[in-house]
Amino acid sequence: MEEVPQAACETVEAVDGVHLTQLAVGEQMSVQQFHIDPGAAVPEHSHRHEQVGYVVKGTFTFHVNGEEYVIGPGDSYVVPSEEPHEARNDGEEPVRGIDVFSPPRSNPDWQD
Repeated sequence: MEEVPQAACETVEAVDGVHLTQLAVGEQMSVQQFHIDPGAAVPEHSHRHEQVGYVVKGTFTFHVNGEEYVIGPGDSYVVPSEEPHEARNDGEEPVRGIDVFSPPRSNPDWQD
């Protein structure tokens, strides 16, 4: 077993107002915490990783294939691999949650 203390985890600001913390990385999956400020957005992107997430606090909106999904506290979601998606926080409080990626994913560089 490998223990990963919170103090050892680095938080990056992937784009303005979107903060990601890589919590643990295994051979077949990774766990990442996210914090999305009010008004911030994750730009449309896709990746080879299956993404499963859970929202702890706040509400944000996903756009996937022309469909809109409002995800709030206690909700979870699955984004299949290679599925283009984007998300934004239109609320007045930060959105906080956890994403699991398989295979493991490093922090994205959406600013390029």
